[in-house]
Amino acid sequence: MQQDFTLGIEEEFQIIDPKTRELTSAISQMVESTKHLNTIELKPELHQSVVEVASGICPDIQEARRQVIENRREADRIARAVGMRIAASSTHPFSRWEDQEITQADRYLKMVGELQDVVRQNLIFGLHVHVGIEDKEEAIAVYNSARYFLPHLLALSTSSPFFGGRMTGVKSVRSLIFKRLPRSGMPGSFDSYQQFTSFVNTLVNTGCIDDGRRIWWDVRPHAVYSTLEFRICDLPSTVDEVVAIAALIQAIVVRLVKMRRDNQTWRPYRTELLEENKWRAVRHGIDGKLIDLGREQELPFRELIHEILEFVDDVVDHLGSRKELETIEKILENGTSADRQLQRYEETGSLEAVVDQVLEETMLGVR
Repeated sequence: MQQDFTLGIEEEFQIIDPKTRELTSAISQMVESTKHLNTIELKPELHQSVVEVASGICPDIQEARRQVIENRREADRIARAVGMRIAASSTHPFSRWEDQEITQADRYLKMVGELQDVVRQNLIFGLHVHVGIEDKEEAIAVYNSARYFLPHLLALSTSSPFFGGRMTGVKSVRSLIFKRLPRSGMPGSFDSYQQFTSFVNTLVNTGCIDDGRRIWWDVRPHAVYSTLEFRICDLPSTVDEVVAIAALIQAIVVRLVKMRRDNQTWRPYRTELLEENKWRAVRHGIDGKLIDLGREQELPFRELIHEILEFVDDVVDHLGSRKELETIEKILENGTSADRQLQRYEETGSLEAVVDQVLEETMLGVR
């Protein structure tokens, strides 16, 4: 079963000037410095202060870890070559979106022309995890069920408590910023893959989008690859957190497929109720309560995540990811990146010190 559930991990990093701790529009210099080298591919994004690095297709979580480490190591080396650093968290504490340069590529210029300040303000950094599923009907069935777990995954990954020099009062302000875009946020369900493709074709035929890649939901069947792409997460600061969350996503997908193949079903819930849980994850992260929709009562997140770990337990050994999932307990004990950023700010009163902490955590276990 494992060969069907390959992993792909995309990380969007901040490009930081280590002297000012500001975001810096240096993606062109970084790309230029790799032109004649056999190294990783650096992908520009809308803002020139963002660099995306993606793994290849990984057969298991161990290979995913190896590639995440190598990608961070190489991206850091390239950034240092042009006097910069990379940082892994989903918002910068104090750099302003108004000061960021836009990448001069047709795709991004068209987005700015269409969405204006809504997309200019989208100065955020995410983690995207792909899980391979070849059968399209199976993929859409798992997509429908996996939506239930999205708030829990977000809570574990929160890393954006600051924006524009302010402590926002939420653990994932990235989620609120991104929600301003059309075709984003918590998606609805579909009865079949044909119904999903008909929906996408309607958007294309009516000029809403060019193709399915312009649908930015928290989880989506990918428009090109035979994968489910989970886009809900903030970008955790450490490799261990990224790998643990990717392992949990993979285990959830495999467990849901196993249920389907055993003729069992996951009870569907209204999208509006899933949105309630997402808001709780945005606001409080792992320290809050989420709704157990089956029991119709709110419970501490820590209790609910342990239930999810029990739910996936019978596929974990097959996937070889038990060790990676042990990091979930460390997140519960030590807090997410958002919690640690807030603690550092409380201790120092300095947003620059928060940036320094994120820079340090980004390279933990990498060098």
